[in-house]
Amino acid sequence: MVLIVAVIATSVLVYPYLGLDVDDSRLDVRDSLHYYVLVGHIGTAAVALVLGSLQFMPAVRARRRIHRTLGRAYLLAGVLPSAVATIPVALWSGRLMTQIGLTTAAVLWLITGGLAYRAARRRDFAAHRDWMTRNYALTFLAVTARILVPLLLLVQLPFRGADPGSMGELATSMIPIGQTLGWVVNLVVVESVIRRRRRLPEARLRDA
Repeated sequence: MVLIVAVIATSVLVYPYLGLDVDDSRLDVRDSLHYYVLVGHIGTAAVALVLGSLQFMPAVRARRRIHRTLGRAYLLAGVLPSAVATIPVALWSGRLMTQIGLTTAAVLWLITGGLAYRAARRRDFAAHRDWMTRNYALTFLAVTARILVPLLLLVQLPFRGADPGSMGELATSMIPIGQTLGWVVNLVVVESVIRRRRRLPEARLRDA
């Protein structure tokens, strides 16, 4: 299910930038450098989104060599370049919440990826799985943010009305909030999943 969502989201995210035409950019860009850094961020984020979803499939995890190769590609060709590109893209946005929210997410993305890799090198596979789960939660921000923005708009409709002009401005103002809430919500959800996963062996031992 995550793979299907990742593929659909990737198609939607990448499509406007396939022609490398600045005029097709969904975000305002100041110059060609800004545009190509944005394209690099989106392209490598798409790689991370798809490859990361494969890592949760039992059939992939059962084949260690494939799992290891995909994991390295996920981190080196997806997370690392996309996170690095996120920082200038966020700073160039001119929006304080975007600058703080996305830069924080990018730093956490790099930290959790590094900790996941270190745990794998130490053969602490339980910790590796937990850190990779957190890392992919940050990757999945690309999806969650685009779900939260329409939901935030719907919540405000009864108070603001449905005037097309004001709705466009409101949607733009909601994007930084959605981007920040997206990774916060994702981390809260996966942290609850990780804690529940840790409790299961303890419960089984008590029952035994």
